[in-house]
Amino acid sequence: MVGAGINIVPFALQRTVLGVGDWVLVAYALAAVPAVLAALCYAMLGSAMPRAGGSYVYASRAIGPYAGFLASFSQWFGLCIAIGVVSYVIPPFLRDIAAAAQWISLATALDHRPLRLALALAFLWTFVFVNLRGVRAVANTLLPLMVIMFICGGLVIVTGFSHSADDYIGLLASQQRALPPEPARASFWLVVPPAAAILFSSFIGFDAIAQAGGEAKHPTRSIPLAIGLTIAIVGAFYFLFTAAVYHTVPWWHVAAESRVRDVTAPGLLAPLTSPLVAIIMVSGAAVSLINDLPGMLLGVSRLCFAWAEDGVFPQGLAAVHTRYGTPHVALFVSAVLATIGIFGGHFAGDFFLGVDILVTAMLVNFIIMALSVLRLPSRNPALARAMRVLPSRALQIVVSGTAVVLLSVLLAVHTWRDLHTDVSVWYARSTPVWIIVMVIGSAIYWRETRALARRGGDLKAITAVLPSE
Repeated sequence: MVGAGINIVPFALQRTVLGVGDWVLVAYALAAVPAVLAALCYAMLGSAMPRAGGSYVYASRAIGPYAGFLASFSQWFGLCIAIGVVSYVIPPFLRDIAAAAQWISLATALDHRPLRLALALAFLWTFVFVNLRGVRAVANTLLPLMVIMFICGGLVIVTGFSHSADDYIGLLASQQRALPPEPARASFWLVVPPAAAILFSSFIGFDAIAQAGGEAKHPTRSIPLAIGLTIAIVGAFYFLFTAAVYHTVPWWHVAAESRVRDVTAPGLLAPLTSPLVAIIMVSGAAVSLINDLPGMLLGVSRLCFAWAEDGVFPQGLAAVHTRYGTPHVALFVSAVLATIGIFGGHFAGDFFLGVDILVTAMLVNFIIMALSVLRLPSRNPALARAMRVLPSRALQIVVSGTAVVLLSVLLAVHTWRDLHTDVSVWYARSTPVWIIVMVIGSAIYWRETRALARRGGDLKAITAVLPSE
């Protein structure tokens, strides 16, 4: 979770939601409430249905097969594009490392678009092959990166709170750089809800935990516990990290810088520190982005595998590698879509279309997850009784019902902003792109389910029970 959502989005947001100013932390708080509720819904469903495929299994068993496909296909598309976005924003961190080390020629080279594209593709496909080797290889990669990520992120927090805005303004003056005048902020209600919808994307990483399902040890206990710990620890870290940067760097300077280049949190603070500390901070941020890739690739590949295993998508996606026991075809198909996301960001010259697609896709997914908690007892009472998180039915209804309302509000706000943003071409809007992809996915779904019926398969019976481990 601690990648682009913390190091880039809260600062690049200044160029996307003009006038949000120093209300970023308020928007974060608003985004955190539905995110926590969605995490609780995932934890409840994960405790009852610990299987690979997470959201697809949850919704298909609680509401019906098409609802499961709709939720998970939206999630799969959004996360694949997000994988492309994360890969594409890693090179600016390498640029900032080179700049902190005074390797000016290298820093300049890393700003060249062809090299940035090549590096993004290299990072993506490196972690495709890490995932091919299985969950243990992913864990062995993630854990050391996580430790480095939190240590270096802690340096950013200490640096931000150890200085003031006056220090930063003085630094700019010593470099003969003029601080732009502080502009007027826009109306609270015009900018904070749209900003909250975008910042919601920062909290979605916990869903990847659910996708591995039975591949985890003691999944009925460990998956809900991991989701809860993740949303709590990372949420607190987000607020400290973002508050530290905005405590020192004037928001209007962030806004001005974000309009000319992709800014990074440690890159903004680096001039206040020694070159060594700056290199460590920016390197930690680069590690945090790299850390995003294995987990997200793990999640999206398991979604494809679950569809194919139930017969609602081409069966070839259920193929398992003979040596590593991983769904390699599903992994490569997901990586191809992520590659398209990289090229999309490259040719568009901006990665925020990918973020907007991710927000739309994940809000739809989480709404269906909350509805699944409401529907599960009536459609599959045996599975509902297996819920170990918030076993009180009254509490389940309150949490999931509130989640549906708040997530729907965020989706409406995000869609309104997307449809009213001035763009040069229609496909620069996330909403129509998402709708078109969902129509294509649904057409494949209906074709495959009809073929399943002709083979004598009973999809209703298949989704009445959990898939085999």
